[in-house]
Amino acid sequence: MSRFAGFLTLVFSSLAHTYSHLFTLLYATVVLVLEREWGLGYDTLFALSIPMSVLFGAAALPAGWLGDKWSASGMMALFFLGVGACSIATGFADTPLAIGLGLAGIGLFGAIYHPVGIPWLVRNAVNRGRALGINGVFGSVGTAAAALVAGFLADLYGWRAAFIIPGIICLVTGAGFIWARQAGLLLDRGEDAVPTPAPGKSDIWRVFWVMSATMLCTGLIFQATAFALPKVFDTRLSGLFNDSMLGIGGMVTLVYTASALSQLVGGELADRYALRSVYAAVQWLQIPVIIIAMMLIHPALVPVAALMVSLNVAGQAAENSLLAKYTPPQWRGRAFGAKFVLTLGVSSLGVAVIPVIYRVTGTLDMLFILLAAAAAGAGIFALLLPRERAAQPAGVAQAAE
Repeated sequence: MSRFAGFLTLVFSSLAHTYSHLFTLLYATVVLVLEREWGLGYDTLFALSIPMSVLFGAAALPAGWLGDKWSASGMMALFFLGVGACSIATGFADTPLAIGLGLAGIGLFGAIYHPVGIPWLVRNAVNRGRALGINGVFGSVGTAAAALVAGFLADLYGWRAAFIIPGIICLVTGAGFIWARQAGLLLDRGEDAVPTPAPGKSDIWRVFWVMSATMLCTGLIFQATAFALPKVFDTRLSGLFNDSMLGIGGMVTLVYTASALSQLVGGELADRYALRSVYAAVQWLQIPVIIIAMMLIHPALVPVAALMVSLNVAGQAAENSLLAKYTPPQWRGRAFGAKFVLTLGVSSLGVAVIPVIYRVTGTLDMLFILLAAAAAGAGIFALLLPRERAAQPAGVAQAAE
C-alpha cells in the first residue's frame, strides 16, 4: 500500500503541477484575442493578470502553513476544486473587472500547489531527484500546453472556452482525488519515506539566506519568460502564421515541450552530483543564451528560447532538493511556501514590468537584459552555498531501501 500510495502521490502531484502552470498562463495567450475583440491596449488588458501573479506567490506561505498544520491532501483537494471553479467563472466574465477577479481566484487557489504538493511528494519519494524531475516535466507540460490549449480553444470556440473547458477537467480531476483520499489510497506522512541526516544549524541559516536570493532571481526569469513569450513571438514571428493565435501558441508550446526533458536530466544530475555544482552551473549557462535570444528576429528564436527555458528549469530539481535537505519535515510546507512567495510572488514584479517596458519602448527587448542580470545574480549567490559531497547514485538509494 505504501508503494502504491507513493505512486498515486506522484500521479496527482504531477497533474496538479501541470494545472498550476497551465491555468495561470491561459490568459497570456487569451489577452491577445481580447486585445482585438475588445479594442483595448495590450498593456491595459495584461495588467489584469498582475493580481493573479501576485497571489500565486503571496498566498503560498499561508497555504504551506495550512498544509503543515492541517492536511496536505486536504489542501490539494481544495486546489483542484478552487482552480477549476475560478477558471469557469473567468470564462463567463463580461467585463475587465470580472476577468481580473476570476484570474485573481485562479492565482489564490493555484498558490496551494507548490508549497503543499511538492513537500507532499518529497515525503513519499525514495529518489527525490528523480521524483522531482518527473514532477517537473509535468510542470513544463502545463506551461507548454497553456498557449496551445488557449490558442486552439480560442480559435475554435472563442476565448471563453479557453477557461471553461480546462476548468471542467480540473473539477473532474479533483473529484477523482477526493475519492482516492476518502478510500485511504493517499497518505499524509509526518516523516520522510527515506530519512536524511539532520543538517547543522549554521548550514540551515546559510542556505536559507543564500537561496532566498537565488530563488528570487530564478523565479523572476521563469515567470517573466512564461508571460512574455507569447507577445515576443507575436511581435517578431507572427508573420509565419498569419497572426493565428494557434500558430503563436504552438510556438510557445514547442519551446516548453522541448524544455521538459531538461527536468528529467536535472533530476538525475541532482541524484548523482553535488547539488551546489548542478545548481550554480545552470545559472551561468543561461546568460549567453538570453543575450542571443534578445538579438534574434528570426525563426531561430524558437530553439534558442527553448534552450533558454531548458536551462532555467533544469536547476529546479537541485533547488527543491537543497531546500528539502536543509529543512526539517515538519517545517517543509512553510519553507516551500516561503520559497514560492519569492519565486512566484515577489518575482511577479518581473511580470509587472512587462506592460511597463512595452508601453515605454514598444518592444520587450529590455526585458531580456533584466533576465540576464537575474541569471548572473543567481549564479553568484549559488556559489555561496555550502560545499557537499556528491549525492549517492539512484541505484545505491534503492538498494539501501
